[in-house]
Amino acid sequence: MDLAQHKEQVKLKRKENQKFFKRLKKVKPKVLDKLIHPLHEEVFECTDCLKCANCCTTTGPLFTDKDISRIARHLRVKPSEFVEKYLQIDEDRDYVLQSVPCTFLGEDNYCSIYDVRPKACREFPHTDRIKQTQLLKLTEKNVEVCPAVFEIVEKLKKQL
Repeated sequence: MDLAQHKEQVKLKRKENQKFFKRLKKVKPKVLDKLIHPLHEEVFECTDCLKCANCCTTTGPLFTDKDISRIARHLRVKPSEFVEKYLQIDEDRDYVLQSVPCTFLGEDNYCSIYDVRPKACREFPHTDRIKQTQLLKLTEKNVEVCPAVFEIVEKLKKQL
């Protein structure tokens, strides 16, 4: 699904998805994990994130202190220089990118710091993590960002 199509589908299914996510809150945590993890595997087996990179162009990850140290070391700069050049503190007091699309995203959709990328990027879209019940708000948001998450949720609807 291309991004224009994805945006259109997200709009069409917004209300339906809101109701569905309310229902998901009532599903037992272990049951939800057992349902969603195989769908994550199935969808990502045939998903090429390099063709999309919508997450990198529309949202920015949170940067932990560990992320900042690791990336700064990789770039051979002091953590304070890295923060000053690329990051800002948001309303939740978290370090985030100064702007999106991500500074480290190339025109070919490759990440120039892929091997040392933030934990939030490594774990995105989080549909393979345990305790999905705790991540429902995030997953609902990610439906709008990631076509693969949209597909996972659509498949999950058919199972419930």
